[in-house]
Amino acid sequence: MGHRLSKITTRTGDAGDTGLGDGTRVGKHSPRIAALGDLDELNSALGLVLAEDVPPELREALGEVQQDLFDLGGEVSIPGHSMLREERILALETRLEAWNAGLAPLKEFILPGGTRAAAAAHLARTVCRRAERSLVALAQHEKVSDAGRRYLNRLSDLLFVAARRLNRHAGRGDVQWRHERKKG
Repeated sequence: MGHRLSKITTRTGDAGDTGLGDGTRVGKHSPRIAALGDLDELNSALGLVLAEDVPPELREALGEVQQDLFDLGGEVSIPGHSMLREERILALETRLEAWNAGLAPLKEFILPGGTRAAAAAHLARTVCRRAERSLVALAQHEKVSDAGRRYLNRLSDLLFVAARRLNRHAGRGDVQWRHERKKG
């Protein structure tokens, strides 16, 4: 990979197709490329979260997630390839349970917001859901690992809880949805 990224502009995609990791070319409109784009956007959204004041435990965990997302992108980029392991899903589940245990139970829906870091985590959560939908759509046409879909499903839950923890870290509460507010 040393020289692989030394030339950024290749012009090979000017006709509307792009290369996969196995060398095959597909249209940029394909479900596989859409899923790769959504995974890339998710990773970038996590980078935005990490640009904020984030406690070390969350920083470390989300940094690991970014690495996992690159693995998942590699998996999607090479049809039939598997990189994301079951233990990564279990790690998310364990972390999710631990983080959620320290939060007050929710009695109402919450709105995305509070601090910039929490709002960024909520945004990453919604991008994660889109990436998950893209993988599900891709699986309607081609083989996709079950682990990737499960990972993204757990990750969106983890990002919801991370947003709540980020608000708490900053001394702020969650933004409650006021379903009984006056209409009009």
